[in-house]
Amino acid sequence: MKFEKSIALQKKINQFIPGGCHTYAKGEDQYPEQCPVIIDRGKGCHVWDVDGNEYIEYGMGLRSVILGHGYKPVAEAAYRQSLLGNNFVRPAAIEAEIAEHLVNLIDSAEMVKFAKNGSDVTTAAVKLARAYTGRDLVAICGDQPFFSVDDWFMGTTPMDAGIPQEIKDLTLKFYYNDLNSVEVLFEQYPQQIACLIMEAEKYTPPANDFLHEVQRLCRKNGTLFILDEMITGFRYHLKGAQKLFNLDPDLSTFGKAMGNGFAIAALAGKREYMQLGDLYHKGEKVFLLSTTHAAEGSGLAACQETMKIIEREHVPEFLERQGKRLFDGVNKAIKELKLEDYFGVIGRPCHMVYFTKDQDKKSSQPFRTLFFQETIKRGLLAPSLIVSFAHTDKDIDHTVERIADSLYIYRQAIDEGIEKYLISRPVKPVIRKFN
Repeated sequence: MKFEKSIALQKKINQFIPGGCHTYAKGEDQYPEQCPVIIDRGKGCHVWDVDGNEYIEYGMGLRSVILGHGYKPVAEAAYRQSLLGNNFVRPAAIEAEIAEHLVNLIDSAEMVKFAKNGSDVTTAAVKLARAYTGRDLVAICGDQPFFSVDDWFMGTTPMDAGIPQEIKDLTLKFYYNDLNSVEVLFEQYPQQIACLIMEAEKYTPPANDFLHEVQRLCRKNGTLFILDEMITGFRYHLKGAQKLFNLDPDLSTFGKAMGNGFAIAALAGKREYMQLGDLYHKGEKVFLLSTTHAAEGSGLAACQETMKIIEREHVPEFLERQGKRLFDGVNKAIKELKLEDYFGVIGRPCHMVYFTKDQDKKSSQPFRTLFFQETIKRGLLAPSLIVSFAHTDKDIDHTVERIADSLYIYRQAIDEGIEKYLISRPVKPVIRKFN
């Protein structure tokens, strides 16, 4: 493969865009420097870079593209709506249609507010909880990696420059499947925690009825239970992970897959809380969400069509099946090469990632880079192993073969030393204190 155009364009991007991208997970520090891969176009689960190299993709727009790139019915729905006008001085009929659809779909939702990205709606949920309870503290799941670009979350990370200590002190951490860590927070801060926000599942399944116990503790302590469904929504189940795990959150947030890559997010919740942002309740009004482009027509139409297709085509079941096919194939190669202690696939089949370890069985960015380097050489773009409705059996089987070839090199690097095989500087964690 050649990357001359990608290298040239990456230099230009870095000149004009801080970080060289608009989402840190897409940054050049996340990819081998010898394989920069600047994307030109995509179709289904295949993408082509500006140099003409073709890849099967397993990032799928950071999990936002559930049906496939350039999915024609969704693109055409967005196009038709844009011809009718994309933004007006008053609400459009399509807003009511989609809000009603979402409320009828999500069992815990009685009202909904749209936005353009996940951080908008998670932050709105936190604000709403603080306004309703009159409390300031927020509890987050500390081993789930990301909830918002806003200060209430970023202040808990190493990348906290510019955030006042007073803001940082308002966010507390508990840990997944560790009920005691939740109980301790409620004991240490009685009647002070406005909300608890978490994902139903990341890569480890809930144990010992953890999710229901957390929900129970929130109700007992007058704390709003917020479920972040940004990734799980529409991917785990048509009605969200809350349906799969039989949860009843007070507020929940959705985005990513609901628009198949178009910009759309939603805060959904019970009327008791959501009405604080409307015009009809008595008392102090919450400035909940007010964004110029939240009701932008093409994004809403894309969302409407995407939700219809997900339901009609039973997409979550398809993702589960294809993910299992990929999981089984990769695991077979891992076992054949005796790499179980060094490389593995984790997570639900519809939402898988892999871990990389070195000769000492410690988590390793250099070995992640090596795997990335070898899979890119073989026509895979796989920062994770996220499948879509576009991943056919042929795509999966081809991927398994290419991953097996890459893991053969990985095995040699374990046995002989990575220096012999890695031709790039290691990739870095997305969120870190210094460059």
